[in-house]
Amino acid sequence: MTMAQRDSSAPKRDTYTPDSLLAVAVAVFIERGYDGTSMEHLSRAAGISKSSIYHHVRGKEELLERAVGRALDGLFGILVEPGASGGRAVERLEYVTRRTTEVLMAELPYVTLLLRVRGNTTTERAAMERRREFDHRVADLLKSAVAEGDLRGDVEPRLATRLLFGMINSIVEWYQPHAAGTREHDDAAVVDAVVRLAFDGLRVS
Repeated sequence: MTMAQRDSSAPKRDTYTPDSLLAVAVAVFIERGYDGTSMEHLSRAAGISKSSIYHHVRGKEELLERAVGRALDGLFGILVEPGASGGRAVERLEYVTRRTTEVLMAELPYVTLLLRVRGNTTTERAAMERRREFDHRVADLLKSAVAEGDLRGDVEPRLATRLLFGMINSIVEWYQPHAAGTREHDDAAVVDAVVRLAFDGLRVS
């Protein structure tokens, strides 16, 4: 049985909430792809009728919008945290890198879905635009750190940003959020490794 299929522990019809329904929908979208998912697939996975789903949302695109919105809100929320808005640019960049990794692991299904949208719908295109805006904000931070003399200037900032996020985003391909004590890698160790690998190479020696 796949993660998108309902089991005996799934919520019953009268206990579904928007959040629990969204979690089921995200699992199906990841498994089948958004374009390959129908309302019938969602109905079967949730174990409720299509009309019951429509009681919560207008359709599958609203579920997609809520899912990628949750991931994006988590990322943009980092940029207004005190650690991202005070101090030298390199310190803020390191903070954003650390927190981005933490948010990715905490919101793994939602970020995974965000990384897989392809721009085929209005919602997907809007999500991709917001994601690019986040990347630009981080690239500007990296550029400021170079200008302040804390990061090496021989790597183009946008390229460095892409490589940095390439490393962080690759976590969705292998990270498994198992119960505490059963993970292959401790969460804090993953975050520390990302920061060390990135900044040991970027900092001016």
